[in-house]
Amino acid sequence: MKWFETGRLNFALGIEDTFVPQSRAGERPIDEYALTQHYEQVHGDLGLVKKVGADLLRWGVPWYRIAPSPGIWDWGWVDRAMDRFRELELTPIIDLLHYGTPLWLDDQFANGDYPQHIADFAHRFAERYGDVATDYTPVNEPIIHALFSGEYAYWPPYLEGATGFATIASSLAQGFVLSQKAIAEMLGDRATFVHVDAGMRFVGDVDVPEHRETVARLRHQTFLVEDLVTGSVRDGHPLLPQLRAGGVTDDTLAWFADNTVRPDVMGVNYYPLHSTEVFEAGIHHRGGFADPRPAVNAGTEGLREVLTTYAERYGAPVMLTETCVTGSVEQRLAWMDDSVRTLHQLRSEGVPVVGFTWWPLFDMYEWTYRHSTNPKADHLLTMGLFDLVDSPSGHLDRRRNPVADRFLEHAAAPSRAGATADPAVSTRK
Repeated sequence: MKWFETGRLNFALGIEDTFVPQSRAGERPIDEYALTQHYEQVHGDLGLVKKVGADLLRWGVPWYRIAPSPGIWDWGWVDRAMDRFRELELTPIIDLLHYGTPLWLDDQFANGDYPQHIADFAHRFAERYGDVATDYTPVNEPIIHALFSGEYAYWPPYLEGATGFATIASSLAQGFVLSQKAIAEMLGDRATFVHVDAGMRFVGDVDVPEHRETVARLRHQTFLVEDLVTGSVRDGHPLLPQLRAGGVTDDTLAWFADNTVRPDVMGVNYYPLHSTEVFEAGIHHRGGFADPRPAVNAGTEGLREVLTTYAERYGAPVMLTETCVTGSVEQRLAWMDDSVRTLHQLRSEGVPVVGFTWWPLFDMYEWTYRHSTNPKADHLLTMGLFDLVDSPSGHLDRRRNPVADRFLEHAAAPSRAGATADPAVSTRK
């Protein structure tokens, strides 16, 4: 029996693993494993996951390091990490692509050979580590990939507008399908696929003429990659004109219809302070870091909506695959309690919620680091169960905080196996 079939609420953690290795004038590459010293401290970091009672770890692989040149594969560091997973008997959910392509891949996601390259990577990874890594997310948050790389011109290959979004979304989706098929071919029935996307909501003056069309497009775009890979983009789909403008042909759409892949679990990432964007009459924002729209704290109301929507839309069990608040320990504790309680309530109402993920295990550095010249300490986000603390030697210590203790209590609560009772700890504030 697989972990999502046990009838209980599984507790997971993640280690922030954004990789955008390309840079241009005014930019720095981002590799969160380098910024947080996870490369050097992977042995201890994985041990922390076990100490706080997690069943699963969402964990990404740095494709650009593993494939430094075409046809060259360097598995040394991943070999050591996988040995540690085996030693700990810790189950990874592999983030095969958490942004970023190898440096040698011109035009990145817009490269015509991108889908074949990522599928080759998936095949080789599953072949090498299939004894310990059977759970995969082929693409983390394709909506964010497509927005930042295709609509906002913020990440490589710096395409822009609705057409750029469609181009990147289609390419990501083709790679998604080929990667999942490659892994399934290697692992057969042992493979589990956790599709993960960002839960995005839009509120405010969404019906005024100046925003109505944009909001409608954004709402449809939120689901576009998952709709493509599951074969749901057919005649009459509202984004067909946009897809065709982005170079997506009828033959490509037919290919998606003939090569559908499905999630075993549909993962949704939800951040109460950021996942709900506000439109205001008379004010136009593109969205994203360069020109953000304001966000509103939608709390558990937004969480309930996104999980229920994805469960109904894709007919699969759902998992909260990322959540947290950036703030004080007290704020993090309050949101952990509220969000865990909400998941138990949804389960009692019949929504097939199978997992909760606090993201990340330890603090991370904000993506704004990429467009800054300030030291990385200025971009620290207090989010984790463990604080990142600079030592005089330059070593980033992991200092356990009370959020770790609360996570352990939730993960160990007897009611986790049932669908009706809230953990007693969730009443504490």
